[in-house]
Amino acid sequence: MSFCCGASMIGTKGTLKHLTTHIHNVPLLFCPVCHRVDVHYLVEMEYEILAEYAVGDGAAEVDFDEYVEDRHGEALYENCVSSEREDPLDMVRNQIDSSLDLLMAAKALEDEEWIDQLKKRLSILSQRRDKLRARASSAGPK
Repeated sequence: MSFCCGASMIGTKGTLKHLTTHIHNVPLLFCPVCHRVDVHYLVEMEYEILAEYAVGDGAAEVDFDEYVEDRHGEALYENCVSSEREDPLDMVRNQIDSSLDLLMAAKALEDEEWIDQLKKRLSILSQRRDKLRARASSAGPK
């Protein structure tokens, strides 16, 4: 699994800006707690090469999928606990469950710093869960 600040990262695709060029459909890992975004490590080299060539050519926008062969397929996100295709509320619930499991381990180890970090993460995730619930209830039944 890919982790950031103790939370498992979510697999997604998105747009990154490299100097003056926007690169679309880049495989990414996203932290739901601190919002850190990383290029997926399996395509990091391809991303860097494409970004340098695109900037060198003066391209304003480039689609990653058009230039980089998808050799990894679903393997890109098999080490992620969640992917963007999942329901956002389910993703947050999974993150909360994982953080609670880690909190039990931190308490067993009596690691106060880790316990504090996990409590902060759980607070953020709980707020996000509450916002998602409120949004779902205001949207009404589909």
